[in-house]
Amino acid sequence: MATSTEFSAGGVVVRGDETIVIVPRRRAANGRAVVALPKGHVDPGETPPQAAVREVREEVGLEIGALRYVESHTFVGNEGNQVVDIVFLTRYAGGEPIITDPGEVAAIEWMSTAEVLADPRCPPWIEESLRRVDAGRGEDTHRRP
Repeated sequence: MATSTEFSAGGVVVRGDETIVIVPRRRAANGRAVVALPKGHVDPGETPPQAAVREVREEVGLEIGALRYVESHTFVGNEGNQVVDIVFLTRYAGGEPIITDPGEVAAIEWMSTAEVLADPRCPPWIEESLRRVDAGRGEDTHRRP
């Protein structure tokens, strides 16, 4: 049986040199709360960068600047479909963080990379994205305890 491939895009939003907006989801697949980046499906006719800009605006109410590709990874979604997840680095350009969908977002926090990596809710894939962002800035000095 053939499975479909979906694309997801989102971003590590940086305000200043050290802070990143993180969106703690209400629940992960296993029912535990985790920290996540604002991201979502790439709609038909939309490019991944366009989707990342839209998703950040929809999920946390922020405007963002130019995007830089960080990484892509794949996983099997809840419906058994293949998902290609694309992560971008972007800078905060304006707006105040707001929870637009309380059913999806429990809280919005500005956290430093070190704070995110030390947070027990940080899953390995977020840790990897943040390490890649830091390495790209030549600042891979933050280590998870």
